[in-house]
Amino acid sequence: MRRQCAIAIGYNLRVIVSRRTLLACAAGPLFARPQSTPLKIVVAGGHPGDPECGCAGTVARYTAAGHQAVLLYLNRGEGFCGAAALGRCADIRTAEAQNACRILKARAAFADQVDGRAIVDAPHYESFARILSAEKPDIVFTQWPIDHHRDHRAVSLLTLDAWWKSGKSFALYYYEVAEDTTMFTPNDYVDISGAEAARHAACYAHPSQAPEKWYPKQVDLTRRRGAESGLAQAEAFLRHPESRRAWLP
Repeated sequence: MRRQCAIAIGYNLRVIVSRRTLLACAAGPLFARPQSTPLKIVVAGGHPGDPECGCAGTVARYTAAGHQAVLLYLNRGEGFCGAAALGRCADIRTAEAQNACRILKARAAFADQVDGRAIVDAPHYESFARILSAEKPDIVFTQWPIDHHRDHRAVSLLTLDAWWKSGKSFALYYYEVAEDTTMFTPNDYVDISGAEAARHAACYAHPSQAPEKWYPKQVDLTRRRGAESGLAQAEAFLRHPESRRAWLP
């Protein structure tokens, strides 16, 4: 018989046998029970739609369990909104983000940068840190620092700096998005098999971004992550090695 490791994913214990899971278990204890104290979750993304693409299922599970969630967008998507004039994009994509957040029972927040023109310098480090600190998060999910899109890389670096500046006061996890994320090896999984409807609706709340083109690729990714973790579908995360471990739904 193979050695087995019990890992809590969702509200039930599932037995998963894999090298990846054994390594994750060796790294520290995993929570086996729902979190009773309400948590504040922030998901930072480069554009409206990024947090939904990578984390909507997880956000839906958090809010369904009574926790607060904020989707923090680096910009308002000024750079593209389909056939509409660029001058209308910020309004269009802000409204789309707010609709997606309503579906997920989350709140939308926006940083002060411009789509496609992300700046990572001392003033913007300070500005982003103030925004994030004001949310008083328990857990922050952010994009992977070597994604293809420069805005994804920027929000990742800004979040990391804010975390260090805060004295590592919140747990820090990275998430992935299909096609943009490279060299990502997750060590935590969230069962989103029962949250697919909410995830689909939140992503399709961004019609200006033609979700019919990219959403199926994200579904392929979460099915692949599910196969890795013994689930039908899973969103996968990588905890920063210096971060404390947080409860995942």
